[in-house]
Parts: sequence; structure tokens; C-alpha cells
Amino acid sequence: MYPFIHIGHLSIGTFGILLWFAAVGACWVLYRNFRRFGLDADAISIVAVVAVSGIIGSKLWHDFEHPVLFFHHPIALLFDRAGFAWYGGLLVGIAALLWQGRVYKVGALRMLDLAAPSAAIGYGLGRLGCLISGDGDYGKPTHLPWGIAFPHGLVPTTGPFGTCAEYGWPSSCRVHPTPIYELIVALFIAWILWRRSAPGTHHPLGQITGEYLVLSGIARFLVEFIRINPHVLWGMSNAQVASLGSILAGIVFIAWVRHRAAAAAARGEARAPETQTQAT
Repeated sequence: MYPFIHIGHLSIGTFGILLWFAAVGACWVLYRNFRRFGLDADAISIVAVVAVSGIIGSKLWHDFEHPVLFFHHPIALLFDRAGFAWYGGLLVGIAALLWQGRVYKVGALRMLDLAAPSAAIGYGLGRLGCLISGDGDYGKPTHLPWGIAFPHGLVPTTGPFGTCAEYGWPSSCRVHPTPIYELIVALFIAWILWRRSAPGTHHPLGQITGEYLVLSGIARFLVEFIRINPHVLWGMSNAQVASLGSILAGIVFIAWVRHRAAAAAARGEARAPETQTQAT
């Protein structure tokens, strides 16, 4: 593992490099989505705003998960290059997309739907940064042949104080490479959402966003069973609690947008903006 690339006296975090790579991947997917719907919007600017907002949100979410430590060392935690939580970035990123949907006159809900496959791609590629830096987002010890050891990661698995020793395994053990699992599932979710939101399909605006929240929430909830995050509530980790919130929010959101579309149709006000179908 390579947490940092050293160039003279300069150290560049590999997590940051892969985060940039994830933003590029998400930008390309969003650009392709704009193209297939014939929309004139700047994918690069949109992803840049969302990425910066998401980083700030994920950092604050992670720091607020440790209120006592944050109270005693707020500056150190805020400027620490480690410690980011996906759901904090998701919430702030959604807010940024809603705002930009109005700025580009695409529509707030439609912008969310267009960005859903991009969000899945960005999340999956971003997990490669966790893998290469060995930042502790891996799983529990395993005998599976594809298990990986992180002896030089930011959070090492080997050694007398590594994760393996913590779980009572030999100090040279391997662990589940959960970032790879999450990358595979994220690509699959992106593929599903891309197909379901294609031109010619008919969904109420917001449907794809709700499906993204449900699918990504299920994926994150399940992978947490083999990750090393501590359990905080009813045997669940913080991420699992947040995942249940994501699933519930997705279900409620889908029900709301369907009710909204049905009510509009009943009033005789159903128009093209109420569906995903657009002229190409």
C-alpha cells in the first residue's frame, strides 16, 4: 500500500489523487447523461462544486461522530487529512445538486436523477483511494484467497498492534478488501440506474434518485457486516444506522414523487417535465 507519494520534501496523499480520479469519472458519466438528453449544462463545474461541498460535508460528519475528541482538538481534526464519512458528503452533495439544478434551469429533481449514476461511479472509484492508502476501510480478517494485507497502510493490519492482532488472528493475516467489493457493487448500481433512466423510459422525476438511495443504502448496510467499524447502536455501526436512514429516505422519496405525479395527472396537469422522457 502507498498512503503517500514522496517527491523530495513534498508528500502527496494517494487518497486525494484517487478522489480526483473519482471526480473525473463522475464528471464523464454526468457529461454523457447530459448529452443523451440533449441538455446544455457544464458537467465539469457541477461536479467540481459537488466534490468540494461533499468533501467538506464528509469531513464535518466524520468529526462530529467523535464530539468529545472534536471539542478538545477541533483544529487538529478539521485539518487532519484522514477521516471522511460518505453520508456527510452525500447530504451536502445533494444540497449542491438541488441548487445547481435551478441555476442551470434543468430542475432540481431532474438534476438529482441525472447525477445518480455519476454518484455511484464516483463512490466506487473513490473507494480505490481507501484501498491504496490503507486507511482502515477494509474488512475483518479472512482466509479467502483474495484477502489482502495492509502492513504499511495508514491503519496497518499486521504487526503487534495491527487489526489482525486486535481480532486475535496471526499478525501476518489478511483481511477482506471491502473497497474492491464496494467498487464492484457501485458499478453495478450505476449500470442499473443508467439503464433505468435512459431516454424513452417513463418515471416520475425523483424516482431514480430514490432508487439510488435505496440501492446504495442496502449495499453499504451489508458490507458493514465484514468491516471493522465499531458497533454503536443495536449491534450496528454508524454507517449501518445511516444506511437504514438512506433506505427509508429513498422509499419515502419514491412514494412522494409517485404521489406527486399521480396528483398532477389527476388534475390534468401532467406535462413532459413530470417524466424522465425528453427529446434527444
